[in-house]
Amino acid sequence: MSNHEVDVVIIGAGHNGLTCAAYLAMAGLKVKVVERRKVVGGAAVTEEFCPGFRNSVAAYTVSLLNPQIISDLKLADHGLKIVERRAQNFLPAPDGNYLLTGEGRTQQSVAKLSQRDAATIGVFSGELEAIADVLRQFVLRAPPNLVEGFGLGAVSEAFNALGTANILRRLSLEQQRNLLDLFTRSAGEMLDERFENDLVKALFGFDAIVGNYASPYAAGSAYVMLHHAFGEVNGKKGVWGHAIGGMGAITQAMARAARGHGVEIETDAPVREVIVEKDRATGVILDNGETVRAKYVVSNVNPKLLYTRLVPEGALASEFRTRIARWQNGSGTFRMNVALDTLPSFTALPDPGDHLTAGIIIAPGLGYMDRAWRDAREFGWSRAPVVEVLIPSTLDDSLSPPGQHVASLFCQHVAPQLPDGKSWDDHREEVADLMIATVDTYAPGFAGSVVGRQILSPLDLERQFGLLGGDIFHGALTLNQLFSARPMLGHADYRGPLRGLYHCGSGAHPGGGVTGAPGHNAARAVLADHRALFA
Repeated sequence: MSNHEVDVVIIGAGHNGLTCAAYLAMAGLKVKVVERRKVVGGAAVTEEFCPGFRNSVAAYTVSLLNPQIISDLKLADHGLKIVERRAQNFLPAPDGNYLLTGEGRTQQSVAKLSQRDAATIGVFSGELEAIADVLRQFVLRAPPNLVEGFGLGAVSEAFNALGTANILRRLSLEQQRNLLDLFTRSAGEMLDERFENDLVKALFGFDAIVGNYASPYAAGSAYVMLHHAFGEVNGKKGVWGHAIGGMGAITQAMARAARGHGVEIETDAPVREVIVEKDRATGVILDNGETVRAKYVVSNVNPKLLYTRLVPEGALASEFRTRIARWQNGSGTFRMNVALDTLPSFTALPDPGDHLTAGIIIAPGLGYMDRAWRDAREFGWSRAPVVEVLIPSTLDDSLSPPGQHVASLFCQHVAPQLPDGKSWDDHREEVADLMIATVDTYAPGFAGSVVGRQILSPLDLERQFGLLGGDIFHGALTLNQLFSARPMLGHADYRGPLRGLYHCGSGAHPGGGVTGAPGHNAARAVLADHRALFA
């Protein structure tokens, strides 16, 4: 088959791969992106799933996309428009109570549930925001990387560590104590200490388990809660929004930006193997036998997938391969899109209103979330699952026919691998019915309004998007897989164990979500090495 030679070949046209490609091409390098699927975007794509109904397929909402990247890539000029939810979150309870949050809403809504919590929520939210403000400065920089021996690399990392310490010094001592709690403790413990009302606890607790196959009482779940506080929309911190046209609008804008700087993007081009010569990655071989030679190979896939399936086994040290094989995946996620002939009417708040533009969280307490996880561990899926419902067509009428709507259902908890050798292929429809029935208990008539549906079990997410175990983060956000340990101590600087091989996906710092940050940071690493090599 034909051979091609470029400066950089990037495996995967997900949002991080496209971000990395754009930055490298802006710096003058010749870049080619190869994508296994027939469309660009990875998990951030918009597709028609029912005649006349389109929606984001996997990734489904916007907040963590870094504003610097939006600006640098001029994504607005390439068609990206993000609108805010008119209300942020709506949590209905079985007894008819509810919590509705957002600008000008949160305090009053919490006060109806608990005067004590109304006096506390601002303080706790302020604590999270203050810490998130400081930690945002780590998002677009590599964490300190541990290196063996003493040389230029060690000196460079010592300066990096000093810069990290200087950033953290901006936190007061009490804030540093809170940060330690957030990295090590469970969200459930911290929330039980501060609040008394179940819905108020659930508001924060949901962020601790979203995409995280764990109980809110699991150690380290507080960090996942903090991770979701980093976001902003249109300059407003802590706000969530919707990309007009769905999440695919983000990656389509990125692809246009990248192509505008000369990036070649080839779809329907799965990679069979990374070429390794003399301990250096020198290109890739596609499934069709085509070879793409490159000075640098950048991977946007899960690090476990990269090193156990794409890199030849003999090219890696046995210690590295053994450790990366233990890389923990699994989000406990069951993803659905449904086409609706009418808007849902919730018992707690039956009339149409701004609450239908919010993230609607079916999880009325931390105990409910904990039982959902325990069920999934024992039975394979929650008998009373956690479901977040978004109805993006309330903000974007391009997604559905007039008078009809689309809803995203982000459902938890389910086991990435079912017990007793059972297959998700045999239980997908059964669990989808349960998810819809769960929403129906809070919004009677919802099940009857469903005229079409798209179902993605953890196995489907793995098959379609390469999300091992259905893991939306490319690796659990646990303390042993964060910061300088993502994806492994010694490789937190976006450089793999082979020269010329780099990580730009969510398996690198700062982790999951549609952020673009790993792609940005990996591009900086490639450019630094390129300048050093050709200085």
